[in-house]
Amino acid sequence: MKKFFKYLFIGLGSIILLVIMGITFWWKTKSDEEKSRLMVESHQYEKAIEYDQENSDAWMERSVAFNKAGDFEKGFEYLNKAVELDPKLHLGYRGWIRLRKMRDYDKALQDFNILDSLTPNFVDAPWGEDIDFLRGECYFGKKEYQKAIELFNRNIQNQKEDWVDIHSFVYLGLCEYELGNYEKAITEFQRALKQTENVPESYFGMARAYQKLGQIKKAKENISKAENSMHYKRDDVYNEFLNEIYLSEILEFKQKLNNK
Repeated sequence: MKKFFKYLFIGLGSIILLVIMGITFWWKTKSDEEKSRLMVESHQYEKAIEYDQENSDAWMERSVAFNKAGDFEKGFEYLNKAVELDPKLHLGYRGWIRLRKMRDYDKALQDFNILDSLTPNFVDAPWGEDIDFLRGECYFGKKEYQKAIELFNRNIQNQKEDWVDIHSFVYLGLCEYELGNYEKAITEFQRALKQTENVPESYFGMARAYQKLGQIKKAKENISKAENSMHYKRDDVYNEFLNEIYLSEILEFKQKLNNK
């Protein structure tokens, strides 16, 4: 029995040694560029950069954790390098970060516009969102509502009415509301509700617009619908949206209507 285990351990040791030697040989056959790509796949971004300083994906991926944590100074050290190496691939993400996390609308627009110029006859989707939707959000944040309307409408043309993000219609309603076009605002909010009835942002917007028009009964009906559908609100654990609504403001507005 002792001999059996002795030979077993020798055999296993030999197999392990052969595997290690094989991996070592295989690794040595790889170029630095290939090693860098493999390091990115295994999330070892610093190592990836060591192997290949021209690997833009390594620089971009290394920036993500810092950006999520709000350390944009450190994150942008890596992200700016990624953009420098491959602007077409990484400008969209930098613009998205500048819009959604930093609220730097002008620089976000600059990134989106440069990206758009680099990809003619193609609709870009930075971080999975239509570029015109994001540019519309930038102009909404800048309070340039007419320009925002232009971009949100272009986004709808790009994606088609039945497939577009329903918040394109919500933003159109908000823009018309800010411009004092309350009836037009209601029409836009209703476009979102044609896609799904669970859009508390639309109900809240309609309640405010009806209140401005003096139609208090309809305002009350819609604020109640907004309250009852709040669990469908636009929400993201990492980001606060420009059109995000909160139960506290709905209840406050509801109380205001009840006092009339």
